[in-house]
This record gives sequence, structure tokens and C-alpha cells, in this order.
Amino acid sequence: MRQGTLEQKKLISGLRETMPFLGQDWRSPGWRWVKTEDGWKRFEPFSPALENKNNQLNDISHAVILTGDEDEDIYTTEDCEFAAKKRKKDHCRNNTNSQCFYRENWIYVHKESTRERHGYCTLGEAFNRLDFSSAIQDIRRFNYVVKLLQLIAKSQLTSLSGAAQKNYFNILDKIVRKVMEDQYNPRLIKDLLQDLSSTLCILIRGVGKSVLVGNINIWICRLETILLWQQQLKNLQMNKQVNNGLTLSDLPLHMLSNILHRLSDGWDIITLGQVTPTLYMLSEDRQLWKKLCQYHFAEKQFCRHLILSEKGHIDWKLMYFALQKCYPIKEQYGDTLHFCRHCSILFWKDGGHPCTASDPNTCLMPVSPQHFIDLFKF
Repeated sequence: MRQGTLEQKKLISGLRETMPFLGQDWRSPGWRWVKTEDGWKRFEPFSPALENKNNQLNDISHAVILTGDEDEDIYTTEDCEFAAKKRKKDHCRNNTNSQCFYRENWIYVHKESTRERHGYCTLGEAFNRLDFSSAIQDIRRFNYVVKLLQLIAKSQLTSLSGAAQKNYFNILDKIVRKVMEDQYNPRLIKDLLQDLSSTLCILIRGVGKSVLVGNINIWICRLETILLWQQQLKNLQMNKQVNNGLTLSDLPLHMLSNILHRLSDGWDIITLGQVTPTLYMLSEDRQLWKKLCQYHFAEKQFCRHLILSEKGHIDWKLMYFALQKCYPIKEQYGDTLHFCRHCSILFWKDGGHPCTASDPNTCLMPVSPQHFIDLFKF
């Protein structure tokens, strides 16, 4: 009877450690999952984590065999293993830099249960799966990711899960480091941190009225970190690059004017106009600001907000910034997320996704940062 009880315990322990899980699609063969110290992980051949886990299980089994009182030693081993797992989980919770990584950089967006899938996809899950941490290293995607983080900071911060929050602030930390090193577009990051700090101040003051996932002390520490980042960006000094070759000032006037006409942000035009007196003169051109207003706004919109100068002419520069406060401007990004209408999958275009459509290109739709947020509003 004693031997039978021992075998049953070993059998149950083995079932707890390794068990098959069906995939999200009922037609798929499913995946095999293995329980590790960090939780359930998908089975991968020759995985270092799996090999370490097997070695630990072998050591435990040897310890059980060599002991005299088998029942007592089994419980002692399980207690030690439980304590080790608890310490590991507590360490991961307190480690802000820990981040979730997934093999597939795409996600199926579903809002209701179907025969094939159960449950729904959340904003936090999509934020974890789409590898924004690597996207910020690509200059084509940098502004897109920053704008998305800004929209989340304004309205969706409380909807993120604990793991998504860690990923959010980990990515934000990498963005600030990149700006401090490369000095790339600090104005955009300053706006993001300003919106984020304002949101956190409101949420922290209204504890109990709003839902904040996590301890209030963690959010206070995050707010202090944001204030530190803001101070670092405020003290950021642009390095003067020493270059004996051709510079921007050496270009002819028509080329400089062409560069200014290709900018779609009024603040970028003003910033470039501060470089040299020649660029300042070109940046004040009325035709430049008129074309910028016509690009971003409809004729009915800027006809309602006519601003005249002292000479009686339309001040297109002032009109642009006045209209910007009333109407959204067109957004331009080098690369964006795409949504497949056939598969309902959100993905980076370069990474692709397993599409079953006969002509996948006809099903693709670029996703703006605001559209990304709207996809997960229920």
C-alpha cells in the first residue's frame, strides 16, 4: 500500500510538470507545454531552460531514491521547490526591466468567442506581443512607437496588465537612453513624458477612484523616474559635429527650400529655421505655410479661422498653429503596423504573418497609432 501511494505521487508530480495544451485554433495539432520555475513555457527542442529543468528533476528523483523515509522526503523536496519558485516570482515582480518575449511578432485580434477561439485580445497582450522594444531601434518606426506610447499614456494606461506595464516602462527607458545618446527628436520625447507625468499625477491623487494595477509605491517610483528623465532631457546639450566636408549651409537656396517644403510638421520647420539666417528667411515664407495648411486641413476648416496680418494678408503660419489646436493633423510614418482583414492579424509588415488569402496584399491595411488603440476598445 505504501509503495502504491509513492508511485501515485510520482505519477501526479509528472503530470503537473508536463502536460499538453491545445492551441488557440481547434484545428491545429496543439503545442506541448512544460512547467518551469518561471511558469508554463512552450516546449522547444534543445532548450537550455528545459535542460536545466530536467537536470533539477533528475537531482530531485535521485534524492528521493537515496532517502530512507520516502514520504517525508518527498514533501520536504516539494516544500523547498515551492519556496524557490516563490522567491523567483517575487524577484521577477520587483524587477522592472523584466520583459515578455514571444517568437511570433504578430497577434490575432479577436473581440468575442468563436468556435475556433475563446476569450478576447487585450491592449496589454498586443503591446507585449508586437516587439516594440526592437521597433524603436528602427528609425522608420521610432516616431510611430513614441506616438503610440503617448496615446496610451493619455487614456489607456490603467487598462494595461502588470506585465504590459513593465514592458511599457522598459521600452520608455530605452527610448530615453537612445535620445540621450543619439540626440534624435528630443522634443517628441519631452511631449510624451509631459503627458505621462500629468496622467500619473492625476491617477495617484485619485487613488480609490481609478484602478491602478500594482502597488501605489511602485507608481510613485515610476513618477519620480519620469521627473528625472525630464530633467535629463532639459539639460541635454546638442553636440557640435565637426565636419570639414559639405554642410547644409553650402547647399543652394532652391535645394534648401525644397527640404523645408518636404517637412510635414510646423515645429520641425521652425527648428530648422533656427540653424542659419538663410534657413530662417526661407522658413518664414508665406507660400511654405500656406501649402502646409492645405496639406493638413480642408478648405472649409481654415476658412473658418482666417487670421490676417497687419498688412491685411493671411498669416498662414499663425493659422497653422491655430488650426492644429482645433483639428487633427495628418500623420506620416516611415513604417507602421498593418492589419490583415482576411486573417484579423496585427503585425509589422517586414515580419509578415501566416496569411491564408489568395492575394494577401489586397487584405492589408496600415494602422495608425489611434487606430491601434481603437482596435482594443470594447
